[in-house]
Amino acid sequence: MATVFALPVGALLLRSVSDPTWGLQNFRALWEEPVYASLIRNTVQISLATTVCCILLAYPFAHVMATRPRLTRLLTLVVLVPFWSSILVRSFAWMVLLQNNGIVNQSLLRLGLIDQPLELIFNRTGVLIGMVHVLLPFVVFPLYGAIRAMDPALMPAAACLGAGPIRAFLRVQLPLTLAGLVMGAVLVFVMALGYFITPALLGGRRDAVIARMIQLQVSQLGDWGMAATLSLVLLVATLILLGASQLLVRSPARRPAG
Repeated sequence: MATVFALPVGALLLRSVSDPTWGLQNFRALWEEPVYASLIRNTVQISLATTVCCILLAYPFAHVMATRPRLTRLLTLVVLVPFWSSILVRSFAWMVLLQNNGIVNQSLLRLGLIDQPLELIFNRTGVLIGMVHVLLPFVVFPLYGAIRAMDPALMPAAACLGAGPIRAFLRVQLPLTLAGLVMGAVLVFVMALGYFITPALLGGRRDAVIARMIQLQVSQLGDWGMAATLSLVLLVATLILLGASQLLVRSPARRPAG
């Protein structure tokens, strides 16, 4: 770990205070330049929206997978299909599907649901569609394991005691699956923070993210100091999220019974 992870990462992060000269000039630029504040805001907004969309789609999907044995294999195959092709290929595929003459817009036009093609690409909508498609399995599988681990008699028992479906879900199933939900949400959010291929291909100028700027700083501008500073921001954000998720998962277990 020290050889292949700690030393390279440490050497890179050291450049945040040593390149081009020793000092905190890179952090001052990060604080003073509006472009970097806009990048951080876009990255957080896109990551948060992707995480929320994945949770809303993954929970019912994982519930059906865990409670309908006949559909488990089929739904598992559906979830695993995205892993069989590269992110780059999937992003280009969405570019074809979401363009004005793509299948999505043409189908909506033929059904009479819209009068003119929708702007589904080169904006925030296209970015979210592409990222949710890639990251959805990382929420589905932790939730599937958490739901499978539940006693199947708990929800019927809650119904027999007078709890409606919503109350039973909020008081019984959600607390018992919270660990899987938090794990999946943190995985998606952390991975979304470092995405740059999908936002670069499916997003517009207003959807630039930190990872894209890091790639530009290194490959085109040669500014390793600012690239290291932005990398440090992502690393600190990741560590804070991991720590907060551990506290959130452990806090219910510390509550007294009854």
